[in-house]
Amino acid sequence: MSDVQTGTVTTKVPARLDRLPWSRWHWMIIIGLGTVWILDGLEVTIVGNISGQLAQPGSGIHITQSQVTGFGAAVYVLGACLGALFFGWLTDRFGRKKLFMITLATYLVATGLTALSFAPWWFFLFRLLTGFGIGGEYAAINSAIDELIPSRHRGRIDIVINGTYWAGAAFGALVTVPATNDLPVNVGWRVCFGLGFVLGLVILLVRRNVPESPRWLFIHGHARDAEALVDGIEARVERETGIHLREPSRSITIRQRKTIGFVTIAKTMFTLYPRRTVLGFSLFIGQAFLYNAITFGYAQILATFFHVKTNPGYYFAVIAVGNLLGPLVLGRLFDTIGRKPMIAGTYILSGLLLLGTAYLFDQGSLTATTMTACWCVVLFFASAGASSAYLTVSEVFPMETRALAIAFFYAIGTAAGGITGPLLFSTLVSTGKVGDTALAFVIGASLMILAGLIEVILGVRAERRGLEDIARPLTAAEADDARQPRTQPQTAS
Repeated sequence: MSDVQTGTVTTKVPARLDRLPWSRWHWMIIIGLGTVWILDGLEVTIVGNISGQLAQPGSGIHITQSQVTGFGAAVYVLGACLGALFFGWLTDRFGRKKLFMITLATYLVATGLTALSFAPWWFFLFRLLTGFGIGGEYAAINSAIDELIPSRHRGRIDIVINGTYWAGAAFGALVTVPATNDLPVNVGWRVCFGLGFVLGLVILLVRRNVPESPRWLFIHGHARDAEALVDGIEARVERETGIHLREPSRSITIRQRKTIGFVTIAKTMFTLYPRRTVLGFSLFIGQAFLYNAITFGYAQILATFFHVKTNPGYYFAVIAVGNLLGPLVLGRLFDTIGRKPMIAGTYILSGLLLLGTAYLFDQGSLTATTMTACWCVVLFFASAGASSAYLTVSEVFPMETRALAIAFFYAIGTAAGGITGPLLFSTLVSTGKVGDTALAFVIGASLMILAGLIEVILGVRAERRGLEDIARPLTAAEADDARQPRTQPQTAS
């Protein structure tokens, strides 16, 4: 039953993981886990850029472009929200490794069946299930990465990994060009979805080598397994780097639990950390509305206002590169300058730049090329800010609630901005009125600026701090064992 104590363990596992030097082993973790965002970027971009081909006669499916970019986008995000909550709960209950294998398998099956769509209902159903798998990935992967990456690198790594979404977006945008131009109308879009299946299968093979989180193991009654796993990691890192690892002095005492009850998790978020809960909501709603409302319909903007009806993937690829460069260039500053100034700065600055873009668009001062240039600048900062939303909620809550906290904020924030956003935006764009589309830009910009201001007030200085220092585990013993030096890990029943 939930919250039943099984024993007490004193361990140095968190300190041992945080003091590891960077090594090839850490790169294996990044490749095995972080590449999932490439799949998400690929999925979202492919749908936006092949929406026109799907709507053509002879595509093999009777569907309109607005249905693809509106309802189709919304059901994908709905599936992601549901998947995040469902798999997030399972991830905290049964472990990171089991779930990040299951969620990727779910994605593989669903996206493969999407390629076989023959009717709108089939397409919408498997877009829902594709999102279900991707949403589960967000919870399982973010929690696992944060628990395996040393604290001094955690901010930069999280920001960059989340930013690789745009590598997938750029790749997807470029792939759709030959697929929609050089292949029959009923084949090209199927090949695009099939590509996601192939990439996911490769990631699944690499991911088999990623271990369970040692932090999850010792909290859930597997202390010996956690110690043995870290012993193996340390031996491998010493071989790869040639650095002798000294025994850390800090330890923590945990009252182990097989599972943590949902009521306990909810009380933690809303009673113990209410300010951090408000912060998480704000950051997720701001970035989710801007990205899900705008990127799902960018091809429709090009076609409606700039008469770009062929090869929109080239334009989106340029935007995706701008998005990717933001986290790559700015990521390290989240560990050096700090979380609060960087998160607030990227949110507020991207919002202000978006307001400027909306004004120029409303005045008729932009072309397809200059519009794309404006978006590159806006999203250079916005992408780093959006990535920091995931970083924030994955590190400011106790370890026992981490996966579900990520899932909860992702689901609520994305539902607010990612379901209503695409539906509202496709409606506004389809009117053909410049003012309506400019209004959507203004809404997204305003929410980003508001979230940045809330970060100024409620933000947490988490840079270069251990996860257990930022948020003490719920199962930690009352004594401040984290400050008591011990020579050997101990267990007691």
